[in-house]
Amino acid sequence: QVHLVESGGGLVQAGGSLRLSCAASGIIFRINDMGWYRQAPGKQRELVAVITSGGSTNYADSVKGRFTISRDNAKNTVSLQMNSLKPEDTAVYYCNAHEYASGSAWGQGTLVTVSS
Repeated sequence: QVHLVESGGGLVQAGGSLRLSCAASGIIFRINDMGWYRQAPGKQRELVAVITSGGSTNYADSVKGRFTISRDNAKNTVSLQMNSLKPEDTAVYYCNAHEYASGSAWGQGTLVTVSS
């Protein structure tokens, strides 16, 4: 089973930047897609960005041009660089990974708060 640990959340002013990181550990054969999701209070969890093992990326329209997802396949890590943050980006951000044998795994979440 894959265990994911996120880091890098915190409080930032609007217009600022944060970088989230996620490290996978455990029994890993191969990780396919890795991604970031977020859930704001009272809202459903939504996709923020996803990256395939080959490096192809997809972003939610709301973060295109501001967020960048990247990964290190050798280290089984994924990062999310968030620039030009807005108050509406405030949410708990979750790391997700699809491992070939064990399926989908989720991190515990890290809180990002953007003040206006």
